[in-house]
Amino acid sequence: MFKGTTIIAVKKDNKVVIGGDGQVTFGHTVMKAHANKVKTMYHDKIIVGFAGSTADAFTLFERLEDQLNKFDGQLLRSAVELAKAWRTDKYLRKLEAMLIVADEKDIYLLSGTGDVVKPDYDVIAIGSGGMYAYSAARALSENAKNLTAKEIAKKSLEIASEICIYTNSNFIFQELGE
Repeated sequence: MFKGTTIIAVKKDNKVVIGGDGQVTFGHTVMKAHANKVKTMYHDKIIVGFAGSTADAFTLFERLEDQLNKFDGQLLRSAVELAKAWRTDKYLRKLEAMLIVADEKDIYLLSGTGDVVKPDYDVIAIGSGGMYAYSAARALSENAKNLTAKEIAKKSLEIASEICIYTNSNFIFQELGE
């Protein structure tokens, strides 16, 4: 698990949202409170969020962007190719980050162990507050039918920020869909 952030993805009603907090920590010290750990890629058709080392995440963003360009924006194919390289490449293997990637149809978690995981539910989260946000989002998705994907993501991050000391309440969201 990575200390220092919470990233969540929620898909509902033909919309997908990835949100994250803005806290960057160095050990037990808050170094920055308003970082952006969520971005769009490939002509604003893909959203990516990261937890872990910032420099490592930017390296992975570049590699993912290369794969998306190579495979004409095919998210699953690009994610699998990145995960294979991440697991087998001597340099990439040492990167300490996790990614959530999404397009309008699918959400995936990518890790340095070669994982490309499509969640059973339309919710997934990573980072130190990830399990808190994930639990809240699952409950909200199943029981608060009137909430949008963004509202579920926001409320879940709020709950995580109240529990996890490495997650703050300066949230950034990116959304795709109708």
